[in-house]
Amino acid sequence: MVAVVTTLPHIENLPGWLSLVCGMALFARAWLWLRNGRLPRWWLLAPLVLAGAAGIAWQYHSMFGRDPGIALLVFFMAFKPMEMTTRRDGMVIIMLGFFLLLTHYFDTEGIAAGFWILASATLLTAALLRMYGGAQPIPGVFRYSALLIAQALPFALILFLLFPRVEGPLWGMPQDTYTGLSGLTEQMSPGSLNNLILSHDIAFGVQFETDMPGRSQLYWRGPVLDSYDGRTWRTSLTSNPHSGNKPVTIETTGEARIGYTIILEAHNRRWLLALDLPVELPEGATLTPTFVTRSRMPIRFRTRFTFRSVPDYVVNREEAPHILQQAVRLPLRLNPRTRELAESWQRELTDPEQISAAALRFFREEKFSYTLNPPQLGANAVDEFLFDTRQGFCEHYAGAYVTLMRAAGIPARVVIGYQGGELNPVDGYLKVRQSDAHAWSEIWLEGKGWKRVDPTASIAPSRIEQGIEAALPESDSLPALTRFDGGWLLRLRYRWEAVNNTWDLWVLGYNPERQLETLSLLGMEDPDWRSMVSAMMLASGIALFLIVCWTFFRRTKFAPEVRIWRRLCARLERFGIRRAPWEGPLDLAARVARERPDIAPLINRAASHFAELRYGTGPLEHSREHLHALRDCVKEFASLNLHHSLRH
Repeated sequence: MVAVVTTLPHIENLPGWLSLVCGMALFARAWLWLRNGRLPRWWLLAPLVLAGAAGIAWQYHSMFGRDPGIALLVFFMAFKPMEMTTRRDGMVIIMLGFFLLLTHYFDTEGIAAGFWILASATLLTAALLRMYGGAQPIPGVFRYSALLIAQALPFALILFLLFPRVEGPLWGMPQDTYTGLSGLTEQMSPGSLNNLILSHDIAFGVQFETDMPGRSQLYWRGPVLDSYDGRTWRTSLTSNPHSGNKPVTIETTGEARIGYTIILEAHNRRWLLALDLPVELPEGATLTPTFVTRSRMPIRFRTRFTFRSVPDYVVNREEAPHILQQAVRLPLRLNPRTRELAESWQRELTDPEQISAAALRFFREEKFSYTLNPPQLGANAVDEFLFDTRQGFCEHYAGAYVTLMRAAGIPARVVIGYQGGELNPVDGYLKVRQSDAHAWSEIWLEGKGWKRVDPTASIAPSRIEQGIEAALPESDSLPALTRFDGGWLLRLRYRWEAVNNTWDLWVLGYNPERQLETLSLLGMEDPDWRSMVSAMMLASGIALFLIVCWTFFRRTKFAPEVRIWRRLCARLERFGIRRAPWEGPLDLAARVARERPDIAPLINRAASHFAELRYGTGPLEHSREHLHALRDCVKEFASLNLHHSLRH
């Protein structure tokens, strides 16, 4: 059982063949135990273990590191019970189980994992008690194990609150916390966002200081892509904040400033997500010339950021020439039909805004469709999309629109980020998921600055107003949770996500800043590591003192008849008769009859009443009669005891 509970959470992260081998080994050991079969010899196990270790080295191309190390531990835990013949072998399995429990947090830090770890630690402690405490009832062993774990929890809480925190994840190795992360990247090609839409993972959570803006205003700005090679859009050097660009000038056209806090999941990049357009940034963050918020360090663990943004703005009425030049570049000799269409608009319409409106009208009036499963595109991808397939997702429309604008001589670029989100009514947090990933466009208009244009709104306005699930046809596959539209399952999900959000904020997100906030509430203003360690030692000492006092003064609760019988036996010792621990009431009465015939009738009567109360099956009324009779016997014996003491 110990081997199963400590290896089971790793199954989904291990290679399929290794999970199968470990499962077969544990099943075989259980089958041998049930049939009292003979364990295999060492010369049969040794080749299997060597083959498994070689397979792990081949799978991970190394025997060192986090993932191969965990795989080896799981493999050894699965095969160690095959040679468990001594108490020492059992001790090795239990200690290996405790160590393996710690590795669960390398893959997940959720609240469910925390409860699993706690239950598994209770089981391991119970196994240790059973192994060294002899044959004991199983429920009693588990109660004792749970009591030991409960006594350790106050010290764990004190260490968690007061031990000086360091920047980094709560669990795991810092260099491994961001491996395998998915999310937006700083490039986009046809189909790159399609796969991201299929993920229901949370990208970030948002808490607004006041009322949440309308869904159509929820554009969460990420990387800006201004370099195009005919296939892929990328971020160019113009996004570098240290390239000598002019400072960003933002003119607000309204009074509203939206304050909010973002809890951003790790993505191992420096850019942050902010509501378009941020005017107040977190400490240490900067705004690039393309209005992307960048932090000093890559986001390698879940982090909180506070922003203020304005929904109505005019930004950079005057722009640096090299940025505008970059925003009109197109690869030569590609997409000739797109160029021809844009040039025809340029000849007919002199106003850039009219050209933009013509492009949006073209998307709206022609037979374009919005889908996650568009056909593959060739070398002239934009031509094939605009004039042949006419099926695409947001990156197709944003990329095609920017190409049209550049071909018409209008500076334009692609912005990727997220649009919308789902408000959790339980805790008031807006959850923005990977499935909310979106791409839109920006054009620069002389005297008006950069203006957001979302071509997707012309094709599928429901995507902006209601979300991705309302815009796609039923034939397009989406995560099952995305299709929820109500009912008890949705309410249950809201509550579960609210609980997880609290766990993320106060446990996983308990960083040095949050620790200082908590300690200030406890009266420790601006503490250093010395005062924190002193407070930790003082609190631990108080907790230890209280537990010791509870242990010494805790009294076992006995049934009324047991308490009365114990008083009788204590008084019987004054007559020189001590009851042995194994001696039952009738056996004691028989011995009293041999050694002290003068008090034998009274003791025999009391023993009969006690035996009937403890082991009899009579009705409740008779039990009360026996209890009163036993009490009377003790009182009578107390008077005899008093006369005996006076004589001596």
